[in-house]
Amino acid sequence: MQVMEHPTSDDRVLDCLADAVFTVDLDARITRFNRAAEAMLGISAAQALGAPCRTVLVADDHALEALLLESAQQGVPVLNRGIYLTLPDGRRLPASVTASALLGEHGAAVGAVGTVRDLTSVFQGYLSGAAGDPRGDLRKALLRLSSFAGIISRNHEMRDLFAALPEIASASSTVLVMGPSGSGKELFAQALHDLSPRKNAPLVVVNCGALPDTLLESELFGYKAGAFTDARQDKPGLLSRAHGGTLFLDEIGDISPAMQVRLLRVLQEGEFTPLGSTRTVKVDLRVVAATHRDMDALVAAGIFRQDLFFRLDIVRLRIPPLRRRREDIPLLADHFLERLARRHDRPVVSLAPSSLDLLMGHDYPGNVRELENVLEHAFVLCGGQTIQPEHLPDRIERAGTPPTALDEATTLDELEARFLRQALARNDHEIGRTASQLGIHRTTLWRRMRKLGIQAEPSPR
Repeated sequence: MQVMEHPTSDDRVLDCLADAVFTVDLDARITRFNRAAEAMLGISAAQALGAPCRTVLVADDHALEALLLESAQQGVPVLNRGIYLTLPDGRRLPASVTASALLGEHGAAVGAVGTVRDLTSVFQGYLSGAAGDPRGDLRKALLRLSSFAGIISRNHEMRDLFAALPEIASASSTVLVMGPSGSGKELFAQALHDLSPRKNAPLVVVNCGALPDTLLESELFGYKAGAFTDARQDKPGLLSRAHGGTLFLDEIGDISPAMQVRLLRVLQEGEFTPLGSTRTVKVDLRVVAATHRDMDALVAAGIFRQDLFFRLDIVRLRIPPLRRRREDIPLLADHFLERLARRHDRPVVSLAPSSLDLLMGHDYPGNVRELENVLEHAFVLCGGQTIQPEHLPDRIERAGTPPTALDEATTLDELEARFLRQALARNDHEIGRTASQLGIHRTTLWRRMRKLGIQAEPSPR
């Protein structure tokens, strides 16, 4: 480990920068720490140098340390990643982080360099700006920059999806949108339709999980007069209505085996037979399906047909839960509060910093839909004033204080096992992402899981 004890010309250059800049070695220990970092974090360079990064720049789940090690090990820069740092006085600091590998004399990585930009003033202006003042203009500009096809996000995973959407939309291939309930799967279906050559034709939405099998069948395929009791006249189905356009099958994982067989024919042959008819109907449509369920597990269990799954899973979009994109919470909050103000014909209200902090700390099992409902609750109770913590539902105020692994563990192995299970759960049991967040190689994580008897399984939705 190399720690810079005396200022060099490089250090003096770093001290001239307005952003916090620091470097770490391959053990993630601080080797440089400029004056802006001292001022921003309230920690002197003397305290920081040689200390583990995770103890100096304290981020949720050690995410910052993982980003730095990822950059150093893979040589891939991380740009403008949203993150929250916890300062020594307990305050949470919204920040934008950029990290890249730090190369030695022979071109090999010797560590990483990180830049942290304080976004406190941006978020405060974004949330409190009123129409007509500069802060309101800033809020609207940020919202425009963070929106794509009606979907709001600054998260890197979501931005990657945004980048892929136009190309995917231009084709007619079937798309499977996967993500937890309330995460906005229907918005992606709408975006795929609006960006496609079929945009002037209908987008027909079918909630497969909300209809019993017999009703779903008649709604989808239509029927001829006399096909069943009360079928007094012919009725075209939703498949016919979607001709030339897009059919969005929401909660596709909930359909019965019999319905799976009928849908397979539609996808394979582009035709179907209405109930009570002997004639097939040709149909030209693009299918977008969505589910919150683990389709791979359903196929493995024999609950969902593998051949239908392969037809649906041509292009897969996976939407991350809100707990993995907390930087979007201020953006979404502002969007929902403005929409509530228009709906109720009331002035736009703002969030108190303490209320925003509570919202940032909640895990949102109901995802974006839960955030929207929480804000409507607070909007109604605040009486047109600033939303304070007491206006939020009780479950939000209690968030962020679950028992830690240390509270209940009795041995080092038990402590490690509880810690790894929590890390896996936070990352939906995706091994690669969990390993990256922990700053270890995925094979190391697998080895520790086997030793501790931890099974790799999908987290419950």
